[in-house]
Amino acid sequence: MTKFFVAVVIHLCMFTTSALRIPKSMVHKKCRDGLYPFSRVKRFSIPDSLVPWAAVFENYNPPEYESSVLSNKDWADPPLSDPSFKPKWNELDGKVNRKSYEGEYSISDGRPMNPAGRTGVKGRGVLGKWGPNHAADPIVTRWKRVDGARVLDTKSNKPVLQFCAIQRHDCDEWALPGGMVDPGESVSATLKREFIEEAFNGLAKEPSEPELRMIDDFFENGMEIYRGYVDDPRNTDNAWIETCAVNFHDDDGRRVGKFSLEAGDDAKSVRWTDLDAGLSLYANHAEFLKRVAEIRGACW
Repeated sequence: MTKFFVAVVIHLCMFTTSALRIPKSMVHKKCRDGLYPFSRVKRFSIPDSLVPWAAVFENYNPPEYESSVLSNKDWADPPLSDPSFKPKWNELDGKVNRKSYEGEYSISDGRPMNPAGRTGVKGRGVLGKWGPNHAADPIVTRWKRVDGARVLDTKSNKPVLQFCAIQRHDCDEWALPGGMVDPGESVSATLKREFIEEAFNGLAKEPSEPELRMIDDFFENGMEIYRGYVDDPRNTDNAWIETCAVNFHDDDGRRVGKFSLEAGDDAKSVRWTDLDAGLSLYANHAEFLKRVAEIRGACW
C-alpha cells in the first residue's frame, strides 16, 4: 500500500438497495468445467439436474484438492484437520466474516457446503477460507465521448457507456478490478483499494491534494448492483466466492474518468471498455454490467 493511498481517507459507501439478485434457478457452470484452476485436477462431471444438493447423486465422488500455496499463509484458514482450528460457521468469527450473503449454508461432516450446489471438486482448492470468501468489485463507468459529446449506438440510439476493465494474469480474461475483502476491512475500503491498486497502479505517480480529495469523494457514494454468490472457476464444494459489486459513475468525465489508466501488479492490462452484450468476461461480471447499462439507460 503506497503512502499516497494511505493519505486517502476511507469513508463508508452509501449504497442504494436496487441490487441485482441472481435467480435461485440459475445453475453455476464456470466452476464445473474441465480442470480446476492452477492444477491438473479434473472435476467430477455433473449434469445440470444433479447440481443441487437436494438431488440424489449416489455415484458422486469428486476429487479432493487443496493447493500447497495455502500452507502457513496468514490470510488462509488452517486445514480442517488442525485441532486448534474451530471456525464459527455462519457467524462473524473474530475478524473473519463467515456469513453468506445467500443466507445460512449447511455444514456436513464438519465442512461448509456450497449454497449453489455441487462443483465436481471438494476441499477448498486455492481459496483461503473454508465457506464464503468475500470479494468486492468496483464497476467504474464513464460515457464514451468524442469532442465532448456522448457517442450514441447506431442501432439503439442509446449512449455508449464505458467501464474500467482489467486483464487477469491467471487466465488472461477481462474482468472488473476487484479483490478479496481483508479480515476486518469494510467492503467500501476494499472497493476503493482494489481499483487504485489495479487500475491506477497504486497511484504510482503522486497525485495532487485536490486529486486525492476528488478520488476520495468519487468513491464515497456508489450504487450497489449485486451482493451474493459468484460463479467463479475457483469455487469448490466447500469454498466459494461471494461479492459486492458497486457502480461508481463519472457522469461528466471530469473526475476518475479523465485519468489515464495504468495496470498495477495484480493486473496484466487495463483499459476503458465499451459495454456490449457480446462481452466475454470473467465469472458472471457481464451480468453486473448488463444491470448497470439498464440503470444508466445505456446501450447493451
